[in-house]
Amino acid sequence: MKTQQENLKVSFYLKKNVSRKGLNPVMGRITVGKSDMAQFSCKLEADPSLWDAHAGRISGKSHHAQKVNREIDKINVTVNARYKDIVSKRGKATANDVKNDYQGIAASQETLLKVFHEHNEAFEKRVGVNRAKRTLWNYQIAYSHLENFIKTKYRVSDVSFRQLDYYFIENFDYYLRIDCKMMPNTVLHKMICLNKMVRLAIRKGIISHNPFAGYVAERPKTCQRYVPVEELEKLKKTPLKSNALNVTRDMFLFSCFTGLSYIDLFNLTYRQILKGDDNMQWLSISRRKNDNDCQIPLLKEALQLIEKYKGTGSGDRVFPMKSCSLMNTQLKKIASLCGIERHLTFHMSRHTFATETCLSQGVPIGTVGKMMGHKKLDTTEGYAKVTDRKVNEDAEILSKNICGKYVLAS
Repeated sequence: MKTQQENLKVSFYLKKNVSRKGLNPVMGRITVGKSDMAQFSCKLEADPSLWDAHAGRISGKSHHAQKVNREIDKINVTVNARYKDIVSKRGKATANDVKNDYQGIAASQETLLKVFHEHNEAFEKRVGVNRAKRTLWNYQIAYSHLENFIKTKYRVSDVSFRQLDYYFIENFDYYLRIDCKMMPNTVLHKMICLNKMVRLAIRKGIISHNPFAGYVAERPKTCQRYVPVEELEKLKKTPLKSNALNVTRDMFLFSCFTGLSYIDLFNLTYRQILKGDDNMQWLSISRRKNDNDCQIPLLKEALQLIEKYKGTGSGDRVFPMKSCSLMNTQLKKIASLCGIERHLTFHMSRHTFATETCLSQGVPIGTVGKMMGHKKLDTTEGYAKVTDRKVNEDAEILSKNICGKYVLAS
């Protein structure tokens, strides 16, 4: 008695009426039973003079022959696996079912771009409530690149989640890096968006495995993100003739003293400035990015800036903020005027708060994370770096504390 798997036959042949540079397209044929048949393009080409019609592969041991034959073997294994999977779930499978599943065309199943699109639509409704517009933009750009990749590489409009494997992930990485000429950090962001869709599919029960298993993204070279105290002094003391540059510098410094991100500083109101039981002034905010509550003590320098700009903000807002892109442009000019070679961005102020304002002054990293509104300590560790100066200071304290406590036996 034949098993269901034995009803399947996968064969390969050349499309002889189409030729390009002496090569013919390799076609696949799926046959279920005696008469149920479906054909598909293998997206491979072969020299008809070397084609073994009986074996369904190229003769010889040339590099091209070995490469095409490996792909044919891979297709054969994949089609058989798709057939077996469909039969195990539905009890039977037609040749067209197997073809569609292999090519990622699935009308009744959840597909990658369909789930991605639904995610973006739901995300857009939350923008302004508990999601940022820029994050939505990142997802939309990632969707666009993924859509172009699927059309270019697979020549279909969408793919099923079952078609996602390690090679799909690697190929998308290659496409972004080589075809789109993206930098490592940009590629990483796009892969994070794709991974989010995969994890969403796993939670929904669409797939049970993670195709990202074994994939390691190339990490961009890390650079110093905080401004050292010596350069901070230059920022504070260098005279700037332009009022616009003075405002941008002050906003940057305020964030260095409080750790506020651009959007949280932009939205800062006087209602968020409270006096604590210790008679100190505190900022009490809910972070725009993740809704985490933060209580941040206002240092003398921060209080001075609040007083300096009193009444200049729009409505109840504390400061007269400009767009982040404009401030980043102005920070480049400020760095040049202050003799700072570092490429300054507004977000570096948050790293500076974690490293120079807090960690270097002995504030525990857990407390730093609380003030910055982080959910995980790992995130804070990405911001707060132990400086060489801090190591030297701690070493001196350690030396004083253990001096005379330990005596070596003579």
